[in-house]
Amino acid sequence: MVINYSDQEVIKNKKSIFIAGPTPRDGNVKSWRTTACEKLNELGFDGVVYVPEYSTWKPKTDYVDQAMWEREALTEATVILFWIPRSLPDMPAFTTNVEFGYWLHSGKVIYGRPDDATKIKYLDWLYKEDYNKIPINDLDELLKESIILANNLYDEKDSEILPLNKRKILERK
Repeated sequence: MVINYSDQEVIKNKKSIFIAGPTPRDGNVKSWRTTACEKLNELGFDGVVYVPEYSTWKPKTDYVDQAMWEREALTEATVILFWIPRSLPDMPAFTTNVEFGYWLHSGKVIYGRPDDATKIKYLDWLYKEDYNKIPINDLDELLKESIILANNLYDEKDSEILPLNKRKILERK
């Protein structure tokens, strides 16, 4: 497993999981992504994990640079894992809401949140409506399912990942 942080060049054309969700705004709060990366490694994931945080785990300094890195990595990702442990005011996940809606119809989203997450009813409804699945309420289970999805979506024989406009877009029922 290779971790690709947002202060590094985006690794391309590899099986990958982007771990999306709220980023702690307080430098003293440990990111939930550290645990997610440890678990993915323990589970034997053999691809790239896009982490939208700096390798130092310090808060971002350049907003535009960060946003452009995330856009490129989200496009490259085989799977976009959304874990939304939203709590107000510490982890509002406002940007995550936009990303969730933007990428939902790509066919490569998997979504979860803890049962105590706040203000997630609409995201739950969208996920059920568009994917006919209920959100996963356990991070370990979400990570396991994201590996299965990445393995199913990635074709090693064709290492070029299709551009978004050529991917299967979910049809409305």
